[in-house]
Amino acid sequence: MDQLIRKIEQRYQRKVEIPDFRVGDTVRVYYKVREGNKERVQPFEGLVIRFQGTGLNRNFTVRKESYGVGIERTFPLYNPRLEKIEIIKFGKVRRAKLYYIRQLSGKTAARKIKEIKPWEPLGQKRMAQAAAKGKATIVQEKQGKKKGKRK
Repeated sequence: MDQLIRKIEQRYQRKVEIPDFRVGDTVRVYYKVREGNKERVQPFEGLVIRFQGTGLNRNFTVRKESYGVGIERTFPLYNPRLEKIEIIKFGKVRRAKLYYIRQLSGKTAARKIKEIKPWEPLGQKRMAQAAAKGKATIVQEKQGKKKGKRK
C-alpha cells in the first residue's frame, strides 16, 4: 500500500530542482507572494530547524532573527509557490529538531551550530553525496562589495 501511494505521489511531484539541504543549514528560500493582483518573489533567509512529514506532505521550518525578534516560517517542500532554495552555509548539528535555538539568540545560537566550509573534508563529502543524488548544493555568493565614488 505504501508503494502505491508513493507511485501516485510521484506523478504530482514538482520537477523543480530542490537542493540537498538538512537541519542546521542556512538557506535562502524564494517564495511567491501575492499582494492584491500582483505577484512578487520574496526571499526568506534563515536556519533550517526541522523537517516534518513524508512524501508530498514534507515541510521544513526556517528560523531567522530580525531586529531581536525570532521569526519562523514553515514551507511545504513541493509547493508551487516555492520558486527556489539556495544553500548559503552548511551546518553540522547533533539533533534532528533544533527547538532549543528558540531560547538562544545572536552569538550563543551561532555557537551551537558548527559551520562546515565547502572546501573542508566534511563539506566535500556533503557535496559529493548531493552530486550522487543528482542534486545541487551550496551557492557561491559574489565576494566583495560594489565600489562607488566617494564624495
